[in-house]
Amino acid sequence: MEYLNREKEQFKKLFETEGINNINDRVKVLEFFLQSKQHITSDELTEIALKNGDSFSKFFVEDTLNLMCKFGFASKNRFDNNGGIKYEHKHLGRHHDHIICVKCQKIVEFNSENIEALKMKAAAANDFYVLQHKMEIYGICSACLKKRPKVISLSMAKAGERLIVKDVIGGVKVKMRILTMGLKIGDEIEIITNYGRGELVIASGYNRLIFGQGTADKIFAEPIT
Repeated sequence: MEYLNREKEQFKKLFETEGINNINDRVKVLEFFLQSKQHITSDELTEIALKNGDSFSKFFVEDTLNLMCKFGFASKNRFDNNGGIKYEHKHLGRHHDHIICVKCQKIVEFNSENIEALKMKAAAANDFYVLQHKMEIYGICSACLKKRPKVISLSMAKAGERLIVKDVIGGVKVKMRILTMGLKIGDEIEIITNYGRGELVIASGYNRLIFGQGTADKIFAEPIT
């Protein structure tokens, strides 16, 4: 509660000094935002306000969020390839990084003194003065891994994932075509890109191979965990 009241007072003071309009409504948006314990989109925040009896337009909520970012009450991030913007609290004097599940989009905040020290050491070794930095680690959370089959088709694999090819289904022509492309059972591969549509690109050794989703459905591999 002390944190919420302090942020509200600074928020009102800065906005009044800058002559920003609709301060009382913007304070309400701030309250809903600060009470949220998760990374949130402007649509989600608009919905929370509506459920609490305040009907703000999406434009007004987005405008307030952008002002909150400008004055240091929030920060925005893009955690996925779709470019969706999520906002989070900006706690002064406290830095953290993120781990993101590419399946369920769960976001975990973490802080490591060892990692922070390594970042500073790397900057110093290259004659850099650090202004700001962030780390985003993408993976699959334990809950999603439990639901996932041990062997999956390449069309289900995520960018950055490393796997071992286990099987190819389909007729002789399909198997021969994949073999002549340079991929065989037992090969260790890495998914370069997979957007769930169109072509999928993998790396097999130093070779890049491109498959359509239909062909990728026929190649089965076991993730290397």
